[in-house]
Amino acid sequence: MGVFVQVVMVVGMLTCLATVAYAASGTATYYTPPYVPSSCYGYQNNGVMIAAASDVIWGNRAACGRNYRVRCTGPTNQGVPQPCRGQSIVVKIVDYCPAGCQGTIDLSQEAFSQIADPNAGKIKIEYNQV
Repeated sequence: MGVFVQVVMVVGMLTCLATVAYAASGTATYYTPPYVPSSCYGYQNNGVMIAAASDVIWGNRAACGRNYRVRCTGPTNQGVPQPCRGQSIVVKIVDYCPAGCQGTIDLSQEAFSQIADPNAGKIKIEYNQV
């Protein structure tokens, strides 16, 4: 039984490491209410921990409903104070950020505020699907 527990622990640790290894880098901006209608769900309310996907992850609507863990890694402009709050969030993709979108992920204002100072406007992030 002891060997089984050790194997399960090692597999769990490797899974965690693999998740970290697959984090992609990008940028995040934010948008403000109203959050409906959205490209994925029309007038359905999906709360405030939501985001719009840019072409990088949109995949012709394939991103609809996917959850992403997003973590602020720093400012996009040199000389700007550190905007990051040191935590990560999970958001659900509910909308499309059209061509010309300024970020990889366009977070709701509430989601952005949890990971960074909104005054930054745009931040560097790491993100992965969860």
